[in-house]
Amino acid sequence: MARITGKVCKLCRREGMKLFLKGQRCFSEKCGINRRDYPPGMHTRPRKTTDYYVQLREKQKAKRIYGVLERQFQRYFETARRQRGNTGENLLVLMERRLDNVVLSMGLSLSRFDARQMIAHGHVFVNGNRMDIPSYLVKPGDEVSITSREKLRKKAQEAVEINKGQAVPAWLEVFPTDLKGRIVTLPKREDVPHPINEQLIVELCSR
Repeated sequence: MARITGKVCKLCRREGMKLFLKGQRCFSEKCGINRRDYPPGMHTRPRKTTDYYVQLREKQKAKRIYGVLERQFQRYFETARRQRGNTGENLLVLMERRLDNVVLSMGLSLSRFDARQMIAHGHVFVNGNRMDIPSYLVKPGDEVSITSREKLRKKAQEAVEINKGQAVPAWLEVFPTDLKGRIVTLPKREDVPHPINEQLIVELCSR
């Protein structure tokens, strides 16, 4: 586990930004990039900055934060472009609605990887039905809960205890003692906690 943790921190340092890959730890003072805010390795050179480079980095940051691949990201973008309103905001709202992101935002897991693993193994239910698709898009009124298996509930309860100081997004309602939550409304741009400049992504993907 320590080796995996080290690789995660090196990825953030290499990109020169927080990618929030370790859940709530990234919001605390224990975040590795807070202690060593420079790229890993002995010999590093400053990179030339172009408009394309800045736009690409922003897109890559969003993909890594939400854990989506290129083809999936492009589908989200096409869906966001067809919707009414601002394309960039629509894009972020779509990714915030992912089930793995909702489980993490509710504090029922310690990281996005843990949330995705719980869902893929069938330990998360939506409206009482087992849901094993991490990319499932929740909608207002949906209820998300954890399996009744004691081992998994204990793990989720430990995550709740660790995340109890975490602010719950306004579009979610959480019942920590019952290990479940409810989607109150669709998220808005101000509900996205990550520092993403969606306009740069739109400029890149619209080329």
